[in-house]
Amino acid sequence: MTKYENLFFDLDDTLWAFTKNARNSFAEVYKLFDFDCYFDSFEQFFAIYTERNLLLWVDYDNGRISKDELNNERFSYPLLQVGVDDPELVKRYMAKFFEIIPTKTELMPYAREVLEYLKDKYNLYILSNGFRELQSRKLESSGIDHYFKRIILSEDLWINKPRLEIFYFALSATQSEVHNSLMIGDSFKADILGADRVGMDQVFYNHKGCVDMPFKPTYEITSLRDLYSIL
Repeated sequence: MTKYENLFFDLDDTLWAFTKNARNSFAEVYKLFDFDCYFDSFEQFFAIYTERNLLLWVDYDNGRISKDELNNERFSYPLLQVGVDDPELVKRYMAKFFEIIPTKTELMPYAREVLEYLKDKYNLYILSNGFRELQSRKLESSGIDHYFKRIILSEDLWINKPRLEIFYFALSATQSEVHNSLMIGDSFKADILGADRVGMDQVFYNHKGCVDMPFKPTYEITSLRDLYSIL
């Protein structure tokens, strides 16, 4: 029998296919706003956005910039790189992106069937760094919201994973004990390191083939179906 009772899932790129859904959402926005007027191709636009976005999220996770600063800079940056300084355009296309992305329904492979398998055996929770207005709608649109007893988000404390405080808060809010709880996520830094720091076992969903890990996680999987052998 497994020793676990409580499973904490990351959401983006662990259950909900964020990378694919975000790219498709940006492709819609690119077409709607006729960004071919400014960029050579969607690939050029998306590459510029992605490179800057990754750096800005590091700053946000470390508390160096606010949510508004994160959003304003990451959406304005691609246009500024091609000489377009138009705050109103940025505001409109950012709003459209946030309108579109939570309606996307693509899940990571086997996410739904694994949740169906786990739902009657464990207490399932979401523990995510995402924004509440988006994460709740993503869960609803993709039809997996009913699997989770509670959604714990970094915005609840304005503290992001891997900070210890958000993990302790999640344990307290769900009345869970660290010894019978398990964190499942695709980010080694946010999910695995954070859980390890509070003494919680972890499952590293290593679907991107990460080989540079500072320590060995409790479990490592490359498919959500591998959870069957653990749980």
